[in-house]
Amino acid sequence: QLAGRWFLVGMASRCGYLAEHSHRLEATTVTVTILDGQSLTISTFRKLDGMCWEIRQRYLPTQARGRFLLRGRGYGSKVDVVVGETDYSTYAILYYQKGRSISVKLYGRTSRVSDAVADKFEQRVRAVGLSEDVTYYFPQYGFCDSADQFHILDGEL
Repeated sequence: QLAGRWFLVGMASRCGYLAEHSHRLEATTVTVTILDGQSLTISTFRKLDGMCWEIRQRYLPTQARGRFLLRGRGYGSKVDVVVGETDYSTYAILYYQKGRSISVKLYGRTSRVSDAVADKFEQRVRAVGLSEDVTYYFPQYGFCDSADQFHILDGEL
């Protein structure tokens, strides 16, 4: 049910790079494809230095429903991904945990979500100990429809 196109609406993270470059956030879309009935292929389309990039990741299923593993290169580079809450038709809130670091992302089927959904997202953010000063919202314009460049990325948040 997660399959299809999503827009990255918001993200909460203590990532230093994100904090330093938050003024350069670009509109981001994600296409989710289900492989072998279990694994997810995530194609992220975003601009970087004026070019549209496609970044592909594979989320491997775990024993628990709604939980996935994103493997990276090297020791300690795995990311646990949990679908925290979704109605499948308008929004999805996902948690990404790498070691002790946690990020929360809000995706919408459109580039805008209702105030009620935004409130749910902000409640989830606070519940994991993050705050509004590390919460970022993405532009609602300037989306990439195809990629000028392609990259397979492992284990990044």
